[in-house]
Amino acid sequence: MMSGKSKAHEDATIENFRRDPAFAAAYLNAVLEDGDQAELLTALRHMAGAFGRVAGLADQTALTASTLYRTLSPQDNPELRKLTAILKAMGMRLAVQPDVGLRQRLDGGA
Repeated sequence: MMSGKSKAHEDATIENFRRDPAFAAAYLNAVLEDGDQAELLTALRHMAGAFGRVAGLADQTALTASTLYRTLSPQDNPELRKLTAILKAMGMRLAVQPDVGLRQRLDGGA
C-alpha cells in the first residue's frame, strides 16, 4: 500500500508531466539514456496518469485499453507505430540525436 506522502509525490509528478512538456520529455530522455526498454515502458505507464490514464490514452491513440496495457507492459516489445501513437497522445514525439561522445571517439578525440 502506498503511503500518503508517496501518493502526494506521485500526484505532484503527474501534474508536472501535464503542465510541463519539457519536464516530461527530460524524464523520458533520462530513461532512454539507459537504453532499458522495460524501464521506458514503466515510465510511459507512469506518465499515462497525466494524460487520462490508459482509458484516456486509448481514446486518443485509437488503440484499445487492453492493447495499451499489453504495449506498456515491461514484458512487451511494442511496435514503433504503437509507441509513436502513445507519445503523440502525450504531446511528444520520437527524435534521434547525435551521441556527441561517440562521435568524438570515432573522430579520434578523447
